[in-house]
Amino acid sequence: MLRALVCSNSELSFLMEAHDGLSAAIAKRAGFKGLWASGLSIATSLGYRDANEASWSQFVDVVERIVDSTALPVLVDGDGGFGNFNNARLLARKLRQRGAAGVALEDSCFPKMNSFVGERHPLADVNEFSGRLRAVKDTVGEDLVLVARIEALIGGHGMDEAILRAHAYADAGADAILIHSRTSSADEILSFVSAWQNRLPVVIVPTKYFRTPVSAYRDTDISTVIWANHSMRAAMAAMRQVCNEIMAEEGVAGVEPRIATLDEVFALLEYDELARSEARYLVSR
Repeated sequence: MLRALVCSNSELSFLMEAHDGLSAAIAKRAGFKGLWASGLSIATSLGYRDANEASWSQFVDVVERIVDSTALPVLVDGDGGFGNFNNARLLARKLRQRGAAGVALEDSCFPKMNSFVGERHPLADVNEFSGRLRAVKDTVGEDLVLVARIEALIGGHGMDEAILRAHAYADAGADAILIHSRTSSADEILSFVSAWQNRLPVVIVPTKYFRTPVSAYRDTDISTVIWANHSMRAAMAAMRQVCNEIMAEEGVAGVEPRIATLDEVFALLEYDELARSEARYLVSR
């Protein structure tokens, strides 16, 4: 299912961020056909910074919760693979075991720093990162969709470097290219797509250039748009507001009309099915 979404240019597809089982279930209920297990959002939900502070095993445990909560395919933000080629293929093997459908690896150095923090991040050597991609592909084959994420533009290394890396990563076995940018317009992304000429499907993450209409992506060869951290940021804003109000008012009457009811919680997580199952079990006994 993920390969059909990401590796086809016939129709623009969308992946919604999830950072736990609840956010995954909400995204499914909203109608999304695939999920993005965001490194930033998962780290934040665990109380860590997006700088490889959470271990790969903690990360994989969360991905398992996301996979288990829905039947949707999950593309996992694997950062740089948590180390060298050995770490990357171990991560990929564990993600396959936990039911992930794909992994995106970025050409950053370990430990990575979030792309939007700081300036001109160093990039991994092209040949070394290509080796990481090959190791992953040799390990999981076609079982996982392998997306190569290029940080050249967001790191200030220019278009020529981005195109050079895209060709190298395609040769290394990537199924798709994720091109990232920190500019407030999509101009350099669209320039990359034009120069790339559709050798592999292109995935984008319009976190900073969010004002660009989706029609601009439909008119190009972009295959997939990832809404990369919006559930986590929405939850953070809502929880902050509710906590501040409860603290100030020393009560919850004011917030009750604006938060989910318990019936909504029960419906989302299918408590009714649990009750029916329990009833059937008791009758069978």
